[in-house]
Amino acid sequence: MLVVEFLVVALLVVDGVRGGAAQYSRSALAVLAVLAVLGVVHTEVALRVERARRRVTPSPHIDLSSVWTFAAALLLPPLLAAAVVAAVYLHLLVRVWRPTRQPTYRWIFTSCTVVLAVHAASAASSYVRADSAPFDSGVGLAAVVIALLAYTAVNTCLVVGVIVLSAPDRTFREVLGRGDEVVLELATLAMGALAAGTISVQSPLHAVLVLPPLVVLHRAVLVRHLQEVASTDAKTGLLNAAAWQDRASRVLERAEGDEASAAVLILDLDHFKRVNDRHGHLAGDAVLASVAAALRAEVRDDDLVGRFGGEEFVILLPGREGVRYDRPEIEAVADRIRRRVDVLRVGIATPDGPLTVDDLSVSIGGATFPHDGGDLDRLLEVADSALYAAKRAGRNAVRVGLHLQPTRHVPPGPPPVERAAVDGAEPAAGL
Repeated sequence: MLVVEFLVVALLVVDGVRGGAAQYSRSALAVLAVLAVLGVVHTEVALRVERARRRVTPSPHIDLSSVWTFAAALLLPPLLAAAVVAAVYLHLLVRVWRPTRQPTYRWIFTSCTVVLAVHAASAASSYVRADSAPFDSGVGLAAVVIALLAYTAVNTCLVVGVIVLSAPDRTFREVLGRGDEVVLELATLAMGALAAGTISVQSPLHAVLVLPPLVVLHRAVLVRHLQEVASTDAKTGLLNAAAWQDRASRVLERAEGDEASAAVLILDLDHFKRVNDRHGHLAGDAVLASVAAALRAEVRDDDLVGRFGGEEFVILLPGREGVRYDRPEIEAVADRIRRRVDVLRVGIATPDGPLTVDDLSVSIGGATFPHDGGDLDRLLEVADSALYAAKRAGRNAVRVGLHLQPTRHVPPGPPPVERAAVDGAEPAAGL
């Protein structure tokens, strides 16, 4: 982080020394003022939504104010573009970061990454538009696209990279997520390119037309984040039971239409109550989170993994079109998961010092679609029956398919007449 910040200071010094007075033209200063003011107005208009996004959005947080900083990178010399970044982010610090109790050092680093991204975008654009081609030409469009990619690459890699360095247990891909945040960043930068094109062709005041769709984008992104929070189990990061059942039902409907197969696995941690009793519920939460991460790592990206409640997890394995799952195949997948949990080591902090929980095991029951059932409810019933069969088999086991608990055989007793005779009583009439 310090390297990035020192690099920004060095670049700003070089910009000031090499730029000269020519970069402070009246038109450039007018563009700077308009972009800075619109950035402030944008923050004020979307203030409540932005504060809510800060509270519910996991890192990295995509700041939609890049509309104005990217437009500055395309229109202004790097030093003036950095001034736009400073104006917009100082206002964000006062109005958004501090009220939501975001650490100041993160704001400093984020601001520096944006300044570096602005420099990268400006350099890429200047390199392609060496002859100062207008933005409405083919060369100008190519310059905008390359500058957009440069801005995204520098900003995303620096932010995600520092998160990975500070949390070695998280990979670059895990922090980046499913790519939705990168798509949002590209969409925001595209709006910045439209603002820059409007300013260059019309006048700086026309950039105000970007504000209404930008506010709508803020609200749409917040709704998406709230939907994700509502469907996610807070302790494990997996789908909660309701969200898992909803998505699994839709997957099975598609599988039925495509004549494909699927499988459901229900997993239950063996003797999980002992972890809570011995080490406390916080330790139990750490174990649940570690098991959830192990399950997620052991299945494919399109498999649905959810927490069913307590120490139970559930997995839906969609099949490929025209391919049928058979029982040995599902048993092999479930056994691989069982062995992964069996060797899991979870480090937890206790009042007596660090402790490693290494005696975990899981029982797994499975069912296949459509062989064991034609809908989700039936598949869950069969998988649950198989799970209890695995429990009865001694736990840390896998069972797939319908396993009915055998009923206890009670031998018939002597006829009532004989019992009465033995007791010395007369048999009742009609017996």
